[in-house]
Amino acid sequence: MDAGILGQIGIGACLGLAAMGSAAGAGVAGQAAIGAWKKCFVQNRPAPFILVAFAGAPLTQTIYGFILMQTLAASAMSGFQLLGLGIFSGLGIGASALVQGQCSAAASDAYAETGQGFGNYMLVVGLCETIALFVMVFSMLIAG
Repeated sequence: MDAGILGQIGIGACLGLAAMGSAAGAGVAGQAAIGAWKKCFVQNRPAPFILVAFAGAPLTQTIYGFILMQTLAASAMSGFQLLGLGIFSGLGIGASALVQGQCSAAASDAYAETGQGFGNYMLVVGLCETIALFVMVFSMLIAG
């Protein structure tokens, strides 16, 4: 297979894998938010709308994948280098989104139950996000 085609696959994989992680993370977090709201409704308590922040948190990793994809597309790296960097960067960003969704799910459940700790929960969710930012920035530096 032509190295240029492999490079294009890597460029696309960067965005695709990041978006897959975002989809999985948002799905997990969204399911938990819905379950938390249901518990509130069953107990005749107000359902906190702020849980949308947890449910949507993993979506930003798709943006990071897109930004990195643009950098890779403009890079002078070889096709094999782009393939490797695109796949592994996309996996790193996507994994960040998945675990962020899992932490967001736990945060939704805890906040809906107690009505307390939003800042603490968001801090942990943000720590998961930091991994994606590190992967994006360091990969952009590698790509030149």
